[in-house]
Formats: sequence, structure tokens, C-alpha cells
Amino acid sequence: MPCNSRTIDILLLRGVVAAIFAVGILSRCANSVTLQGGPKDTLPPKPLAMKPSWGMVNFNDKRIYIEFDEYVKLKDQQKEFFTSPMMGKPPVLTIRGRGIQIDIKDTLTPNTTYAFDFGGSIQDNNEGNPLSDFRYLFSTGPEIDSMMMSGYAVDAYTRDSIPGAFVYFYEAARDTLPEGYDSLLFKRTPDAVAKAKNNGIFIAQNLKPVPYRVYVVEDKNNNHIYDPGDDRVAFADSLFNPATLGDFTIRFDTSRKYFVAEPQSYFRLFTDKKFTRQFLSKKNRPLQSKVELIFGAPGPQIDSLSLEGIDPARIIRDYSRQRDTLTLWLATPPAELPDTIRGSITYLKHDSINVLQPVSEKLALFWKAFEGKKREREKEKDETPVNPFKVTVETSSSLNPEKNIPMVFEYPLERMDSAAISLIRTADNKRFRVKFSLLQDTSNIRRWTVRAPWAADQKYRLEIPAGALENIRGEQNDTLRSEFTVVSPDKYATIVLDITGKTPESEYVLQILGQGNRLIQERAHTRTGRHTFMYLDPGTVRIRVVEDINANGKWDEGDLIHHIQPERVEIYAPEVGKEEIPTKANWEVEYSIDMNTLFAPITIEEIVLQLQAREQLRITRMLKALQEHKLRPGRQPSSSGSGSGGLMGGATIPTSIPGMNR
Repeated sequence: MPCNSRTIDILLLRGVVAAIFAVGILSRCANSVTLQGGPKDTLPPKPLAMKPSWGMVNFNDKRIYIEFDEYVKLKDQQKEFFTSPMMGKPPVLTIRGRGIQIDIKDTLTPNTTYAFDFGGSIQDNNEGNPLSDFRYLFSTGPEIDSMMMSGYAVDAYTRDSIPGAFVYFYEAARDTLPEGYDSLLFKRTPDAVAKAKNNGIFIAQNLKPVPYRVYVVEDKNNNHIYDPGDDRVAFADSLFNPATLGDFTIRFDTSRKYFVAEPQSYFRLFTDKKFTRQFLSKKNRPLQSKVELIFGAPGPQIDSLSLEGIDPARIIRDYSRQRDTLTLWLATPPAELPDTIRGSITYLKHDSINVLQPVSEKLALFWKAFEGKKREREKEKDETPVNPFKVTVETSSSLNPEKNIPMVFEYPLERMDSAAISLIRTADNKRFRVKFSLLQDTSNIRRWTVRAPWAADQKYRLEIPAGALENIRGEQNDTLRSEFTVVSPDKYATIVLDITGKTPESEYVLQILGQGNRLIQERAHTRTGRHTFMYLDPGTVRIRVVEDINANGKWDEGDLIHHIQPERVEIYAPEVGKEEIPTKANWEVEYSIDMNTLFAPITIEEIVLQLQAREQLRITRMLKALQEHKLRPGRQPSSSGSGSGGLMGGATIPTSIPGMNR
């Protein structure tokens, strides 16, 4: 017999009521004995009775009481507990005897299904065993909304699952959005709410069979409000009606201790930096000749900036890579810099209604010469003066030719005598001068790189004589020498990517990732052709590809207000579900990547396959960890440490329920 959601709800409701009171009767009929020790309690508390009863219709009470089979406590209530729909005044939860009292402070909306989701906040008082997924349900109308929908939330850039994100549902019939402009998240509270589990999967329950606008929000500070610029967000390009989405499977994950499902929707979260409020958040002077102005949003519009007593032509402006921090390097002799530098800045700042307005602020930048006093004390102990000029050569005795020789200076350079610098290669006890170039980093003016035609297994010596370098403070270097050997490519792996773009003009960013999404190598502005990545350490890597739509050489976030999705990022997998690629010493492997295939429209079937592959990898790793950490001799395995309150308020869902929305 085909089952619809209402039929399933009724069956589950009957089952949970019977189970609750069966447990209560059995517990009251049991003989009382004095316990003499025994195994540790690992079972979660069980609900015995609810007043008003669970699933009540035409609800008009202000107080709810849920009784359990043991004393309970509430933990992380602010983080775990939420209501669907949201309430202007949240309910007040209080422990009373062996139960929880819920006092409703807000006015309930007529003909609305309400769910109080406790997450994992209910625990037994002694052992802290959580009752997972417990929900109290009622309706102020004659029926309970019973539609369901599932989805998957990931970070748009890393592709990692987003745990605990909130899913907001807005009935489309209630709101008409202007063309190309979406401010719904700021206008009113959602009509229904769900929350993703730690694996990024959410199961939204008790929805209506109507079209919804759906948003996913990462609530970092648990205030149940979307904070643009801080919280990641995602939005659906189209409406979702749970009644027309078809079947999906739901099951209880015994290892994670919560329900999971095959997703019917897919959401890519991003930080909407375009909507971040602009203001001057910090004014620092970490060094005597360095000032930092940190803004709330990237790209501040500065109309005027002045520092008293300092020639504007001697102020070097340097923006951070994110362009939210402006560093001012003061190219002035230290003796001419006061302890407190005063000045002013005029820039565009967001006002209370989020409109940019010009404002002027005073600057008072103080610096204590602790370092200078320390150096004076060192001079008193040692007649040898300490050279304040600082440089770090970022290389070891073994040089990776892909990285060349980076040098980072404490202050920007004002003068460099490159003719005085020498790079010597030593072979067969003979010395050879090597031509080289010195290039300044476009995103860090204090970083320079020595590049040369490096030869494998050869020894090199970089010599910078005293006085060849001078920074903006007039400080000059002592003699610098660095010796190293260029490593042989035989000790590393090579990956060749044969790219076929969507069009000859299409551009992509290719990235080689190590463990923990660590970026190893990157190629921007890549088009159709062969691209070689050398000097990869033996192990495993992943290949991440950014579809660079605007050809700016980087990944771009989305724009919620103007409904622009973030640029797509995909992980290339030579085989379905196998994203990790082995790398071996003296080993070259080539992969052909067709971008029409990699960036084809996303299908739920592909998402399901990816999830299945990741789940299999997780289980494999978990089993391996169990084998490596076997139980100590004589120790007995314990039973499950947590349980489930069930999707419907205490019921246990079967392993698989096809056709949940039929």
C-alpha cells in the first residue's frame, strides 16, 4: 500500500505513544531492588508523558510539560534549541522534577504548525547521555503540516560540509522580490526552520505543500540572525515545493547517532563581502615606522589621509591581499618620528541604514620604543652594535626550484644595488656566476624573490655585500650569505594536467592541494593546453579547479542582494568518489580534464555518489582507527552512548523510507 507523509506521521505517532507508555507501565511494574554496582549507564533519557500531548491540533496553551524516565538537564540550550517557525520571544525552558517545562512567551500564529527542536540539549542528569533529535510538535490549526525535504550544505570554495547551518524557508506566495534584488533575509523571520547535522545534511520537516524560497545561513554567534560579512550564506536560484521533489531515503546513522538522508537540494555557502559594513575598526602602530588601518570591508574609499609632520610623498601605501587593511610605511628617519603621530582620515562609512556616507576621524597613533631601549641595553653589554636591518631568507639547505629564493624584509626597501649581489654555482671545485633576477611580490612590497635557471643537484651560494640594501628608514644590511643545494626532481612527483576548456578563451585556476586543503601549487589564468606541476612531495594530493568566469585569476564570492552565485569550484576525481591522487618519487602522471564535464550542471545523483564515496572513506578510516586502538585486555566494549528521540518526537524511523513525500 502506498504511504503518504500524513499516513506515516499517524503511524509513527501511534507507535511513539504506545512505546512511551509501554516503557512507563513496565517501569512501574518492575520489582524494586538495591543496585550493587553494574555497568555504566549509557542510555539516553526517554520521554514518558507530554502535556499537552505531542502532535496536538487546535493548540492554545501557554505551558508544556515533558516528563522523562530519569532526571535530566539542559546543555548548550542557546546553540541546540530552536523553534520552527522562529518566535519573536523564544520559549523559556525550565527543569521541573523529572521533566522540562516550556513556557511560551510569544503570540502563536493561527493555523500554523510549530516544532520545538531540542537538538542534543536534553541529557540525563548523571552521565550526560544526550537524547538526540527530540522535537515537540503541535499545530494551532486543525492539522499538522507533514511535508519533508532534504538537502546538503557545503562551503562554496573548499567543498567541505557546513555543520549546524540553519535552513530558512519562506513561502513564495507571501513575498514578491524585485527583479535582481533580494533582501528577504532582512525583512522578516522565516516560515519554517531546519538545521543541518555535522555532515552538512539537513532534513526539514513539517513543511507545507507549497513553493518556498530557501536560504542556508551559518549562525556563528547563535543569535538566529543572518549577519552579513560574518555568517556564510547560500540561496536557491529557484523555488522548492516539497510536494513535487519526489522520493528520498532517510536512515539513522548508528555511528554518528543522528538521522541522515539522500539530499534533494544542494547549497554552496559563501561570505558575502560585498554586503559587509564599512567602518574603520582598528588603528594600530605595531612598529615605529608602520601604521595599520583595518577596515570592516575590503576596498575602503578614502577621500583624504594626512599625518602631522610627515611629508605625504614619504608615506608608502600598501593594501593587504584581502584589501581590508591599509598599511602606511613611513619613509622618514626614526629620529624624526614622535612617540604619538596625529592625523586625520576621511572615508566612506556605512550609516545605521547601511548607506555609505563620508566621515572624518582623528588619528592618534602611539608607539613605545621598547625595542629601541632593548637595543640600547644590548649595546651597553656588548660593544658590538646591533644592526637594526632585518631580512629573512625563506629557504633551507635544500632548494625547491619551483619556489626560488624568497626574501622578506621588515621594512620596504628604498634602494637595492643588484649589481653588487652575486649568485655562485659550484661544480667540480669550480665557481660559476649565475644570471638571476630579483622580482618584487605584487601583493607584498616587502617580499622579493631571487629567480635563476636552477640546475638539479648543484650547490649555490647567494652573497649580498654590506650596504647593498637600504630600507625606508635608512638602515643598511650587513653581509648576507646563504648556501643551498638544488634538489633533484627524481625525489619528487610530477602531475601533468591536459586541460580542455569550455571555450578557447575560458580561464581557470588550477590548484594542487595537500592534507587539510593546504595549497601546494597554483596556476591562474590557465586555458586549454598542458600544465605541469613539478616537485610534489610523495603522498596524496587533490586537484581543485576554479571556473574563473571574470578571468581575474582568483575565486570570487557570490552576492546575495543581487542574486549572484559564487564562482564554481570543483575537485577533479580520476574515478568517481576518488578525489585523492597518489604521488610517488620519480613518478609522472597525466590527467585529461574536460571542463565541459567537470563543470556540467550539478545533479543530485552526482552529489549522492560523492556522499557515498566520502562515507565509505570515513568508515574505512574509522575501522582502521579502531584496529590501531584496540581495547585494552579485560576491557569490555560499551553500548551506544546516545540515542535518538526520533524525527517525530520519540519514534524510531526504519532504516529506509522511500517515498517520504508521496
